[in-house]
Amino acid sequence: MVTRRCTQRQFLLRPDRETTNAFLYCLAWAARRTDMRVLAFLAHCNHHHTIVVDTQGRMPEFLETFHKLVAKHQNVLRGRWENFWASEATSVVELIGPKDILAKITYALTNPVKDGLVDRADQWPGATSLWANLHERPISARRPSRFFRTDGDLPEFLTLELDRPPGFEHLSPQQWRGMLADQLRLIETAARNRRRDEGRPLLGRAEVLRQRPTDRPQSREVRRQVSPRLASINKWARIEAIQRNKTFLAAYRAARQLWKAGTAALFPTGTYWLRRFAGVPVEADVLATVSAAPS
Repeated sequence: MVTRRCTQRQFLLRPDRETTNAFLYCLAWAARRTDMRVLAFLAHCNHHHTIVVDTQGRMPEFLETFHKLVAKHQNVLRGRWENFWASEATSVVELIGPKDILAKITYALTNPVKDGLVDRADQWPGATSLWANLHERPISARRPSRFFRTDGDLPEFLTLELDRPPGFEHLSPQQWRGMLADQLRLIETAARNRRRDEGRPLLGRAEVLRQRPTDRPQSREVRRQVSPRLASINKWARIEAIQRNKTFLAAYRAARQLWKAGTAALFPTGTYWLRRFAGVPVEADVLATVSAAPS
């Protein structure tokens, strides 16, 4: 699950036709370029949640392409020059199991509902994969008229195919649609009851669209919290994933020390920067080469 917010919590992604189209186009292009499978997404007023499957180990390239293009377009659209995204690192959380993936998809799609902006997820006026998730149909976007050159190399139209989350392939379209819709309704009902109990009004779609891009939430920002790197409902799966990450870091550090000393080193699967820019050997590449060799 990828999350990134706008600088100073400003509503620089406030929904409008140009912003929605540009977000979809940039996401579709970044996913196509890096072979990323997109499962779900929602662009909030000042941040986005996007759930993807990194099939080729190219997450850094995906993030660079996607966030750079969105930032450049939105700065042109808003008539600004400064950094568009917050200076903090992008949040990338590994989702361990199918239940964790489903939980984050429903979290993303209902984010404006929980924030009291709209009553139902389908009322959100910005970029969202809700309709495509429920009906398993592609989303199309046109090359934005701002920033992007009309005579450039990027295609005029792009189509984004949303994939069924891993672990739910066995469900029929009706079963998948019903399960996702039920989860969304539960969250919508809980948010509605919470607003009623707390006496908080609903902002509404029209007021969302009337906000200025330079506005920001009135709530106090929570700082200096731990940024999670993985999420799992299952305690033991979470412990196993933490241990797997520790094993990778230990193997990477050992291989890097050997490489710096001029000694042959084999880096663990998951090594990105040194593999791409220094051409170091990586376990997955070596295994693939061996298995592909004629017997």
